[in-house]
Amino acid sequence: MLTKSRTNLKYRYPLRPCFAIVSLLLILSFPVHAQQTEQLGHSLVSIKDFGDFIGTLFHKKKDSTKVKTPPTFALLPSIGYNPSLGFVIGAKVSAVKKFGNSDSTGLSSFGLEAIYSSRGIITAQARHNIFTTANRLNFQGNWQLSKFLITDYNIGTGNKNYLNGSDSAFLVKYLFIRLSEKVYRKIGKKFFVGGGISFDIRTNIDDRKLDSLKSTPHYRYSQRNGYNPRKYSANGLLLAFQYNSREHPIRSYGGLYADLTLRFNQKWLGSSKNAVQLQYDLRKYFSLSHRNPEHVLALWHWASYKLGGSLPYLELPATGYDTYNRSGRGYTIGRFKGPNFAYFETEYRFPILRNKLLSGVAFFNLQSASDDLGKKIFQFLDPSGGGGLRILLQKDSRSTICIDYAIGKYGAKGFFFGLNEVF
Repeated sequence: MLTKSRTNLKYRYPLRPCFAIVSLLLILSFPVHAQQTEQLGHSLVSIKDFGDFIGTLFHKKKDSTKVKTPPTFALLPSIGYNPSLGFVIGAKVSAVKKFGNSDSTGLSSFGLEAIYSSRGIITAQARHNIFTTANRLNFQGNWQLSKFLITDYNIGTGNKNYLNGSDSAFLVKYLFIRLSEKVYRKIGKKFFVGGGISFDIRTNIDDRKLDSLKSTPHYRYSQRNGYNPRKYSANGLLLAFQYNSREHPIRSYGGLYADLTLRFNQKWLGSSKNAVQLQYDLRKYFSLSHRNPEHVLALWHWASYKLGGSLPYLELPATGYDTYNRSGRGYTIGRFKGPNFAYFETEYRFPILRNKLLSGVAFFNLQSASDDLGKKIFQFLDPSGGGGLRILLQKDSRSTICIDYAIGKYGAKGFFFGLNEVF
């Protein structure tokens, strides 16, 4: 999913409008589809995606004389409500492609997204994960331009005085530019090493309560650490190591993904301060059934640790700051943040219908963050959990529509919509 922002509203949503939004979202989906079958017990069950469902609904007959080609993309309008964004309208495109021999080359994935929300948030984002022939090179990019609004709840976990939707929250508006690119070289069957560069620029920062209160968490942190509270940048060089044995990049039934990055923010690149960070992303998938591989136990651990230097307030690793901005369901983006941040999630995925059109998930997560005044990482852990539905949008690419409901602490709760699995 896209970058989420926070609101100061209580997260209570009537079910009837939510179901109406889901229905509209499904009607406006346009996947290309192809026939597949899977052996289940002693009978062949045809796998159905949303395109098949629409064809059946309107009695559309397939032309058997046409040569079937595998679909490569899915187009999904972004229509819904999210506790971070408010009401959203926009579009997402998800695509997969192979650039080489199918046996030796991994699937490359691409994502484009543009949204406008009722909170005045405007975001355009492009991501890619490209494998060349035989996986010799892997290019990973994340480019973003946003006019953003967040609700800030101070640094660290365990801040009981900052309740979701309360007057203790602080609105912050800013313009955000991100240009990040990494290139990996294959050095083993599943191992890659590489490097890159990342520019994270925030300007026109408007701390909405600063004029009336004369002090906010963002302002106090900026003063303590020598930052201009109106603008700052975190621009750095990246040194990365990766292991990838996932059998699919979008919806894996098995394998391991591990990405470890050392980031060196440098003033000569335009960074406001020098800093060194260790960041890593670990994902493990266990298929629990040979006959029905969609029964999956998925584990995720994402973390970032400051090894030296200083980071700007809005650049501190936080809820939803992972690559695809999907961590921390139950809370809004940036709800918890700190110089050191760790996130853990477990999810059980299971089919509901035999034709795989509809499946479900149950999940639980924990997160912990330090501050710059003595609070340590893992001193406090804040949990959330919930469940959701998956609608198979396109069977060949395994693209899904995600509809989740999650509950956290401090009054946090809400519906979360997205395209493809959270991790």
